Amino acid sequence: MGGPPMPPQLPPRPAVHPVHDTPPHGNGGSTLLRIPANCERSPVMNDQADRPLQFRVLARDSASRARLGRALTRHGPYDTPAFMPVGTQGSVKGVLPDHVAATGSQVILANTYHLMLRPGEKVVAELGDLHKFMGWPGPILTDSGGFQVFSLSDINKINDDGVTFKSHIDGSVVHLTPARSIEVQNALGADIIMAFDECPPADAPEPYHREAVERTLRWAGLCREAHARPRDQSLFAIVQGGTDLALRERCARELIAMDFPGYAVGGLAVGEGFEAMKGVLAGVTPMLPEDKPRYLMGVGFPRDIVAAVASGIDMFDCVLPTRNGRNAYAFTARGAIRLRNSKFIRDAGPIEAGCDCYACVHFTRGAIRHFFFAGEMLGPVLVSVHNIRFYQRLMADIRRALAGGTFGEFRADDPRCSLGPTEPDVESPAPQ
Repeated sequence: MGGPPMPPQLPPRPAVHPVHDTPPHGNGGSTLLRIPANCERSPVMNDQADRPLQFRVLARDSASRARLGRALTRHGPYDTPAFMPVGTQGSVKGVLPDHVAATGSQVILANTYHLMLRPGEKVVAELGDLHKFMGWPGPILTDSGGFQVFSLSDINKINDDGVTFKSHIDGSVVHLTPARSIEVQNALGADIIMAFDECPPADAPEPYHREAVERTLRWAGLCREAHARPRDQSLFAIVQGGTDLALRERCARELIAMDFPGYAVGGLAVGEGFEAMKGVLAGVTPMLPEDKPRYLMGVGFPRDIVAAVASGIDMFDCVLPTRNGRNAYAFTARGAIRLRNSKFIRDAGPIEAGCDCYACVHFTRGAIRHFFFAGEMLGPVLVSVHNIRFYQRLMADIRRALAGGTFGEFRADDPRCSLGPTEPDVESPAPQ
């Protein structure tokens, strides 16, 4: 008698093949992203060959600042605009690396603060660096730990030297400086590392934002001086300043003068609101160098990402797909589905009709709801996989629209482009 059937074979891991893009609402296949002859292009940058990150703008939207690009790191390429799933403590929570790759993800994020505290950057380095530790051979970005220090920790002291805080794990006192943040990130070995910055809450008073910008600028210079692996890792600077455009512009201008390989916009998605976010991006993004990647940190809902792409942003990360997935909240083009709802007990349909993710191909809404109520790990895993794939399908379709010169129409017509935190739940299954 034969054994049990073999599980379906997963696609190869990233960074071992040329960059490919996923088809719109596709069937799991891959097609090389082609740039039509009538698209505006940027010249090949041959002077980038010895840099740890090479970036090219391949096409620009004629009616906005949106652009299509490609980045090449020591661990392989990724297409932009790109969404990075968040692997806070060295894993995308609950999801195997091969399943992350199968969603179309090309680059992922890990957190310096958490890995510094546990297991420690030296342990990660001894085990072969972050790529081996995470089982992810493709590109990785690590943040500086600054946001987590200011949002998670019991802070004892902030001064121009750094931050002294109590670990949220064991209460031990930790002193984190710009140089220490870079030392940790150098040891972890990610392809892109971030300068240590101060990230105030949106409602902080203006003097605090001004002081935070001063520290962010000072710390950026110290980070650049401390960076011991510039041939292996690209150090990005972070523009702060709250919703004060004058502060933002000053911060951007001084960071640009330091000539970093890439630039991030931080301090958004911290309570300022959608319109305020758009206003900041409209003022800051045009200032950032055209030939370097632009990264919006911690954002966000599909509506936020599409608006930021239109402003010229290239890279995104957010915990929403996996955090919401672990709470039975599924993204669909028609709105949110909360799978704990009793109306899904006997629902034989997939989470989203037409989705090609592992969860939608193999499981029903009713089964997934059962897994949540039974306390089975599979429920959160499946909805997380679906949500990451939802985001990666959106990003692939944005890139395809940019390549085809149809981004404006896509933005106006595709319902995913308006999905935000206030969207109503889906009340009934999508038509078959």
